[in-house]
This record gives sequence, structure tokens and C-alpha cells, in this order.
Amino acid sequence: MNIKSISSRDNQLYKELKHLASSSQARRKSGRTLLDGVHLCDAYLQHVGMPPLCVVSETAQAHPEVASILARCQAERTRCIILPDALYQVLSQVEHGIDLLFVIDTPQIEHPAALTQSAVLLDNLQDPGNLGSILRSAAAAGIGAVFCSPGTAFAWSPKVLRAAMGAHFLLDIFEHVDLANLLHHSSVPVVATSSHARQRLYEIDLKRPVAWLFGHEGQGVAEDLLALATHQVAIPHLGAVESLNVAASAAVCFFEQVRQKTG
Repeated sequence: MNIKSISSRDNQLYKELKHLASSSQARRKSGRTLLDGVHLCDAYLQHVGMPPLCVVSETAQAHPEVASILARCQAERTRCIILPDALYQVLSQVEHGIDLLFVIDTPQIEHPAALTQSAVLLDNLQDPGNLGSILRSAAAAGIGAVFCSPGTAFAWSPKVLRAAMGAHFLLDIFEHVDLANLLHHSSVPVVATSSHARQRLYEIDLKRPVAWLFGHEGQGVAEDLLALATHQVAIPHLGAVESLNVAASAAVCFFEQVRQKTG
């Protein structure tokens, strides 16, 4: 039987789960993270496979979707843990959700030597919600790779995972990337958004692969990286606002590329 009940807060495995749930440093060091909720866990099963560990609350066992996932995990001999509701809630950041967690290994992918296909480059992007939204838009637009600078939020944090809604499992995500070096070896045009640019987004050819470059929410793309861009483009808007949120800007750019490719 690969389902075990844990009722003590002093259980060593439970302590490790609490550490993973609460500490970004623990997640980075262990190379593991938590998927919180049925949607993310189901997306993982669909696109990746079985997790190393499945965690469920006592009450959630009766939920049809959870029961189905538990049965599948049992069939595949995945380790499963049942927790009292009170202990489970300490691990979860989802309010009013269905009590299901997967512990997964975060992918360790070797960085490519050069950019040859459409990709997203993120320079010092700080907000986990923005990062997750950009990952979701990139996956929806058919972009396959995202490169994050050392100052960018940890892509596999629970907040980013929830915002991306399963997009992680459709993307190759590279972290701690030297973006300047990557841009020097790009064989595709690099497009950066800037509110000061004279060229408009809709004036450039996006039928070919491009590397999209976005920066910090307040400061934008660093000047040294901006100087390496093939194009600096502005997104036209009619309202009396200075600029769009970086996640909104990214979505506009990605789907202008989709429009040009499919139009």
C-alpha cells in the first residue's frame, strides 16, 4: 500500500513539506516545488507524468477528482500522503480550493548556446504574478522557451505556478541566464518594448521567429540589454496612461505575432 496517513506535526516528512511550502531557498536548494490544487496537478499528469509525491487532506479524499488522481497514483506506485485538514492547510496557499498537492522535481535544463527560435527573455522581472501571466501567454502563443535573468523571480515558486495555470509544463524555462551573452549569440531578431521608441509594434515583421525582451516593472529593460535589441518598439494606446503593465505588454506582443502568422 503506497498511501500513508500522517497525523503528527513532528513527522520528519511533514516538516520537510512545511519547509518547501514556506521557503524559496528550500525549494531552490532541494530542486523541488509544490503544485497546489487539482488544475495544476492534472496539468502535470497530462503533460509530464507521475509526481514523486502526492499529498491530500482527509476531507478531500472523498472528492471525485481527487479520488481519481489518488487511484491513478496508486496504480503507478506513486507515494501518497494523507494529512488531517488542519495540517494540510499549513502547506496550501489556495483559499477555498480542493486539497491536493504534488511535490515535483523542478526541471534542470542545459542552456542552449544560441537563440534560434521565438523565445522570451526576462530582465529582472520581480512580480511572481507578472511572471506567471507572461509564461501563460507565451505558452498560449506557441512560444517554447523563456530565459530569466538572475534577478528575475523564481519561476517555480507556488505563486508563479498558480498564475501560469499549467504553462510551465509546455515551456522550457531557463533561469540564471546571462542575457547579454545570449543576445550576442542570437540568430533571430531581438524585439524590446519601450515607451520611448518611435517604431510601432505593428510595423515590424513578426512572421519569422523573434526573441522578445521585457524588463523590470518599474525600470524596464536595462540599458546595456536594450542596446543589443534589433528593434525597440512602442505599443500604441489611446487612453491617458503612460504605459501598460509588463504582462499586458507581453500578451499584446505575443498575439500580434500570432495574428501575423495566422492572418
